[in-house]
Amino acid sequence: MAFMPISKQDMQQRGIQQLDFVYVIGDAYVDHPSFGAAIISRLLEYHGYTVGIIPQPDFHDPNSVLCLGQPRLAWLVTAGNIDSMVAHYTAAKKKRSDDLYSPGGRAGKRPDRAATVYCKMCRAAAPGIPLLCGGLEVSLRRFAHYDYWKDTVMESVLADSDADILMYGMGEHSIIEIADRLAAGEDVHTIHDVRGTCYLCDPKDTPYGAVQCPSFDQVLSDKRQYAKACRIQYDWQDEVYGKTIIQRQRDKMLVQNPPARSLTTEELDLVFSLPYERNYHPCYEKDGGVPSIKEVQFSITHNRGCYGFCNFCSIALHQGRRVTCRSQESIIKEAKLLTQMDNFKGYIHDVGGPTANFRGPSCDKQLEHGLCKGKKCLAPKPCKNLNVDHREYLSILRKLRALPKVKRVFIRSGIRYDYLIEDKNEEFMNELIEHHISGQLKVAPEHCSAAVLDKMGKPHIEAYKRFQSKFYKITGRIGKEQYLVPYLMSSHPGSTLADAVELALFLKENKIHPEQVQDFYPTPGTISTCMFYTELDPYTLEPVYVAKDPSDKAMQRVLLQYYKPENQRRVIEALIKAGRRDLIGHGAGKLVQPDTRYTREQKEFEKKKTDKNSKSSRYGKGRNASKNQQRSRNTHNNGNNKNGRNNRNKH
Repeated sequence: MAFMPISKQDMQQRGIQQLDFVYVIGDAYVDHPSFGAAIISRLLEYHGYTVGIIPQPDFHDPNSVLCLGQPRLAWLVTAGNIDSMVAHYTAAKKKRSDDLYSPGGRAGKRPDRAATVYCKMCRAAAPGIPLLCGGLEVSLRRFAHYDYWKDTVMESVLADSDADILMYGMGEHSIIEIADRLAAGEDVHTIHDVRGTCYLCDPKDTPYGAVQCPSFDQVLSDKRQYAKACRIQYDWQDEVYGKTIIQRQRDKMLVQNPPARSLTTEELDLVFSLPYERNYHPCYEKDGGVPSIKEVQFSITHNRGCYGFCNFCSIALHQGRRVTCRSQESIIKEAKLLTQMDNFKGYIHDVGGPTANFRGPSCDKQLEHGLCKGKKCLAPKPCKNLNVDHREYLSILRKLRALPKVKRVFIRSGIRYDYLIEDKNEEFMNELIEHHISGQLKVAPEHCSAAVLDKMGKPHIEAYKRFQSKFYKITGRIGKEQYLVPYLMSSHPGSTLADAVELALFLKENKIHPEQVQDFYPTPGTISTCMFYTELDPYTLEPVYVAKDPSDKAMQRVLLQYYKPENQRRVIEALIKAGRRDLIGHGAGKLVQPDTRYTREQKEFEKKKTDKNSKSSRYGKGRNASKNQQRSRNTHNNGNNKNGRNNRNKH
């Protein structure tokens, strides 16, 4: 095994004169199957192509992408595992000081909107070479999209980047088909029929039979049209019944072909069997390594896709809603490989994926007919056709626990408690709590208000209450001190200050003290981001309340951490604004104790305000009296205006 070439010297050692593909990536180079660039490069290598990696080139120097020479077949470009803007900025748009996907965890190694910048660098350095872009950043920006950081609607990244083809979603099928056709001598500008890709064309060349979205100009000027476009993009995002979607981008037409087919179990097994180094490149040792490897180096991905389909999540538009999985044999083989690594300490950190406890499709119907358009499998209540079965997943976990050198096997990537609680067989939940939790289990109820959860696409809080009750019952029975750690989100579209108060009361009632609260982050392409921008529900076109004012968002956030002394004053302000003074005071039914200093200052402020109003009132009466007198005089004059006018005219 060896890393892909990152220098001319590496190419010489392998006897490579010219690489077939040069892959420009926004992350540090980590050769592990949790990183998309590692999978694509290894898969191309498996199919006989040579690939060189240029990790985080100097974006101030366009020629830095030529350090490996020009590729024979095409440039490949990705911003990395996560959106570069999310990597750089918090939900409050503040610059981050760290970047877990960069050497030493230090920020600043990649530009904002990295995929676009890198594509333009490649185009400038070698104008005639085909240019293909992929990865999460471009996948979610393939249509005209609201950009939170610029607070405006932007064109498709394909129109901005100068790339020839945009590969969206999981790109294994797409990249191999394109590579084979380029190698056979086909012009990149004629490769317009590959599933899972987008291209631009003249409007006169638009394919027939496509579903048309409102154009870029329409969604830029009309939020209702933006909401309609969002629904179209999601409704036809299915590999069974999905259609070609088109959207006018100024003088070009964007064409999105139907999604790529999900990988079969055999294909997924192959992807995860490729000869990864399972570490960052040795060139980063001097910088202290790449932090993002720590959580995934001894973790195992067993599935892809998620039919949970939360509105704020990008998985549905990127990986897709159909769940596919690896075979038990492939997973056990990878686990044995982990146990042979020098730094393995006996702990498998995770056996999961987008959702850890999904194995296979949500129902039998979707295999033939696709996933139900505009519906959720689990929200607001589980579908009656839902297949709930943890037996195969439990079998895998039991086999992993029995392996030599394995001390513990943890699950950290996210259990869907709303799915788990529907399983009438309690074996999995019992063994999950007994063997696979390290003191805490993280789950994501997100909120308690039914109105907010409906906008999130999440099940109602009753499902969480059932799960919580059973969790602590089992924990108590086996004599372990273990806790649920709920993920919570403030200021999601639809969440009012009153909803935040309701959530605070729920947290107090259940003795939950969240240490971290996530403000809603409007990332490109999601349904929730559409609601944030348009203030409309794209499926009903009904208005949605959105907390956009920083003060409003801050109040919702502090209510979720009402118990912190430093939040006392802000919580009081929020409760007063929400009309819930009844929750300020001492005793069991109160949310926060009065701040005597704040109360004194508030009384002084209100007294001054009252005095000022009283003074204004007194002065106002005088002014009004004067106005009344003037009005009376005018009326008197008007009564004689005919004679007056006659007299003036005479003079």
